[in-house]
Amino acid sequence: MGAAVLVIGAGPAGSACARLLALGGRSVQLVDAQPIGRDKVCGDGLIPDAHHALERLGLLEAVMAEAERVAHVGCIGPGGGRIDVPGRLAVLPRRRLDEILVRGALAAGATFLQARFEAPLEEDGRVVGARLRRGEETLEVRASTVLLATGAAAKPLQAAGMCTRQAPSGIALRGYVHAPSMVGRIRALEVAWTKAVRPGYGWIFPAPDGHFNIGVGVSDSHSDGRMKDVNLRQLFDDFVAAYPPAQQLMREGQLVGELKGAPLRCTLAGSHFTRPGLMVIGEAAGSTYDFTGEGIGKAMQTGMLAADAILQQPDDDAAARAQYEAALVALQPRFALYAKANRVNAFPWLADLLIWRAKKSERLLRRMAGVLEETSNPGNLLTLKGFTRLFTE
Repeated sequence: MGAAVLVIGAGPAGSACARLLALGGRSVQLVDAQPIGRDKVCGDGLIPDAHHALERLGLLEAVMAEAERVAHVGCIGPGGGRIDVPGRLAVLPRRRLDEILVRGALAAGATFLQARFEAPLEEDGRVVGARLRRGEETLEVRASTVLLATGAAAKPLQAAGMCTRQAPSGIALRGYVHAPSMVGRIRALEVAWTKAVRPGYGWIFPAPDGHFNIGVGVSDSHSDGRMKDVNLRQLFDDFVAAYPPAQQLMREGQLVGELKGAPLRCTLAGSHFTRPGLMVIGEAAGSTYDFTGEGIGKAMQTGMLAADAILQQPDDDAAARAQYEAALVALQPRFALYAKANRVNAFPWLADLLIWRAKKSERLLRRMAGVLEETSNPGNLLTLKGFTRLFTE
């Protein structure tokens, strides 16, 4: 079997990349170990960067036709203070979002193969395809370029010789609750910091059809390659006990399926970005933001950056890889600022301070809204200079 470009992983990064490449006239084979419409542990929140990416892909209208539109992120501090930050926001479960993205890639001309990635095919130090497993059958698929979009799992990165950090950056646990009685009572993307969930945070996001996505996340969950003393299920129970809306949701609603956990790879760290014939995109490249755990928009963005590089540097693998790496390097300062802002999770009283001051400062609220729109730097809210401005603006 052969394909001009092989994209391994049909999540937001892989599907976005495949769609742009196919629209650009390239032959694309999209591969995933799971069938189209598979589930993915995620908060499901679509913040402005995801909207921008979907708009460029020409899929925003299809997504928003099914998504739950939301007007604010509700930031709740451990002292009970709250500020609602406006933004262009929505929620759509990943099972459906990812299916729309895959179908978009197929509509553009890509093909889909359900198979598991085992290892790259190499010749003279260059990746020339991949060895895949489909049931009991081993397939060798040759390609001019392979894009690895395999998410937070370290094993595919290790098989490809691209892993620089086996441990994840963070961990999260989420569940879906069907609670029609809570519709209209929880209307924002609620993110709550409580002492009970330190060093993490809890969330409740309203989803379509009377459902809610509820979960907890912990950034910086591993140290020296080992997981810290963190029990996600206990943190979830503590979040529910400490946050009254979560108590009410679990009391009045019905849990749909099981609570599911997943690792996170953040801060554009933990892997090499490229090697001859191969690019790493999406969460495999660490495209999830520290502090917020948001990764859908940035995963799509990395996929599109790789597609742009391939289309703009045809038949020049070295130039395409250099363009893609330069684009990721340009993003790294923003990821570093989100890592700096992550101190809120370790010191939740900082959230109380920001909320208290934002209620008194329209300018600060605009800056917080700018963080959502990526026109303001989140880390600057928590520097010494930023603290000074809290009391002078």
